[in-house]
Amino acid sequence: MSITELQLRKATLSEVPKIWEIIQDAIEQRRLEGSKQWQDGYPNELSITNDINNGFGYVLTENETILCYAAIIFDIEPAYEEIEGKWLTNGDYVVVHRIAVSKLAKGKGIATKLFQKIEDLAVQQNVYSIKVDTNFDNIPMLKILDKLNYTYCGEVYFRGGARRAYEKQLS
Repeated sequence: MSITELQLRKATLSEVPKIWEIIQDAIEQRRLEGSKQWQDGYPNELSITNDINNGFGYVLTENETILCYAAIIFDIEPAYEEIEGKWLTNGDYVVVHRIAVSKLAKGKGIATKLFQKIEDLAVQQNVYSIKVDTNFDNIPMLKILDKLNYTYCGEVYFRGGARRAYEKQLS
């Protein structure tokens, strides 16, 4: 799978059923791994529809096949305003939420490629920081963030739970 074949683009409302299927697979994967993340009815189809309506919903495709979904938000994340710890930067940043990889693409490094595409997108928009959070027990995501040199910055709180917060400065 060459990286040139992969395209990161905004998702469309007609793709919600396929994206929801990918997210449901990710929810089940989290459960099978014993994670508490995404086991409470969030995210759901409405989350995805809202992402797309707000211009945040993106898909990573190969030959028009959706391999991955993410919400990519070029705006302030209110939950990131209060951190137990310290962010690396205080300027503009892009937030990445709701990452889910299709079963078709599991184990092929697609989430890593997604983050590389997001870094390119951020730089094109003159934004040089990516902030992301994940559950303390989401081992696959923690490994990806480590591999891509994200810095652990502390804890943020979403819907009553602590989440590990990371940031990467881009050049």
